[in-house]
Amino acid sequence: MPKVALLTIHGMGEQPLDYADDMRRALSHRMGAAFANVDVHSVYYQHLLKPNELDVWNRTRERATVRYEQLRKFILFGFADAAGLENRKEYDNSVYEQAQMEIARALLAIHATRGPDTPIVLLAHSLGCQVMSSFIYDAQKRAGGGLVAAGIWKPGRMADSLSAEQRKFLHCGTVRAFVTTGCNIPVFVSAHQRMDVKPIIKPNPGFRWFNLYDPDDALGWPLQPLEGGYETLVEDRVVNAGQGILDFMTKSWNPLSHTAYWTDDEVIKPLANLL
Repeated sequence: MPKVALLTIHGMGEQPLDYADDMRRALSHRMGAAFANVDVHSVYYQHLLKPNELDVWNRTRERATVRYEQLRKFILFGFADAAGLENRKEYDNSVYEQAQMEIARALLAIHATRGPDTPIVLLAHSLGCQVMSSFIYDAQKRAGGGLVAAGIWKPGRMADSLSAEQRKFLHCGTVRAFVTTGCNIPVFVSAHQRMDVKPIIKPNPGFRWFNLYDPDDALGWPLQPLEGGYETLVEDRVVNAGQGILDFMTKSWNPLSHTAYWTDDEVIKPLANLL
């Protein structure tokens, strides 16, 4: 029986349901027989955003002339994802709340099949880093008696319908490590006053947060310079995503490296060691 759960959450842009499959294969190859001890679960929230984004993209292509289509599509879907998650997020059934529900369902599936003491490693990419961090932040705020204005931890929403044991599990107290790749969190908090920039609280004494970013990836940022607690909570690590021979000319040296983290040895190797 698996001894640890790996929970993945995707980033911005158009994402397939099987977005984690290549990572899973690379991890299995790296870990060998030990991979049998890992129970992989994936959070998927792009279906909440994709229909409207695709409609705008198709109408643009039909009615106007645009160049650099792949780059434009990535920018449209990526920035629309971020805007959609933040827009009117305090409303009931907002995209922000529905994305948190997807995280909760994945965690509750781990709770149901593996039990309340299951150690978890979180792997998040790009926008998913902000989505997952916000989920934990809101959970901790509610657990500490604070008022949460949006999402499933808002009074009267999904979390209130769960058992005490389920709610405790959703606080992510059994998360041993948080691995973020191509993280955009600074984009969401940099306009805030310095005193208001605060990370999550360590959910347990053994918790570690590893932030892997490629300096050539304009969408992937270090977190320690944010300060406010990030400088002691997070370990930033520089990687060269997409450094393989076939990827070198197209990804390694430019912002397209944003999409290459999860199959790169510089990410897979430390992730395998953690698990």
